[in-house]
Amino acid sequence: MSSPVAPVTVIEPATGWKLPKLAELWQYRDLLFFLALRDLQVRYKQTFLGAAWAVLQPVFTMLVFSVFFGRLARVSSDGLPYPVFTFAALLPWQLFSYVLTQSGNSLVANERLLTKVYFPRLLIPMSSVVSGLVDFGIAFAVFLGLAAWYRIPPTAAIVMLPLLVLFVVITAFAVGLWLSALNVQYRDVRHTLPFLTQLWLFVTPVAYPSSLVPERFRLLYGLNPMVGVVDGFRWALLKGAPAPGPMLLVSVGTVVVLLVGGLFYFRRMERSFADVV
Repeated sequence: MSSPVAPVTVIEPATGWKLPKLAELWQYRDLLFFLALRDLQVRYKQTFLGAAWAVLQPVFTMLVFSVFFGRLARVSSDGLPYPVFTFAALLPWQLFSYVLTQSGNSLVANERLLTKVYFPRLLIPMSSVVSGLVDFGIAFAVFLGLAAWYRIPPTAAIVMLPLLVLFVVITAFAVGLWLSALNVQYRDVRHTLPFLTQLWLFVTPVAYPSSLVPERFRLLYGLNPMVGVVDGFRWALLKGAPAPGPMLLVSVGTVVVLLVGGLFYFRRMERSFADVV
């Protein structure tokens, strides 16, 4: 009687311009969880304040903006208290900034893992999304306390908040796909990331309302996908904040183009990651 033949799996590099295999990502979902858990443990390992950094960063940024933009420069806050007006925008911004930075550097940071074993490479930048959501949840709890202090109740639009959070994640992930793949080929991308993030902050209505932008430039301004996100967060969380309007639709269109293009480009370059990194 012959013994059963063990199944053979042949792993071949991707060819041409194709989208990633979503079924394969689902098969490796446990690895995604452990990569995200590892990122959280490494981030707060041997730190004195630990997870408190998730609170201190937006709080201190809010205080600095409140002093220099709110009191000294007298920047408009659409009739809302400036601290809570800024903190509502810092919630999506901090999530976007973290996911963008971590995903952009993720492939280079996991060089040894890439060269030793096969798994869907897309899981590496995706893991930064999960760990970023943990910090977002902590900062959101602080925001609720701040809003209660200023007696600003949430609006009915708060039911849209999960979709807005998803939009932030997709935006950061879409840009991170491009940057992570480019970072493998050109290592100066990691030096560009801090500058890009800082510049992006000031062209996003975090410290000021988008209503300061002239009407004729609003749709052009909405090409920055974070414009629609920030306005959407304020509209959902702060009573009296204006609705995002057409700029949100422009931002959604921009993100769709970035995400689809990023998935194709990442898949195209994936075959050379282990050789080049």
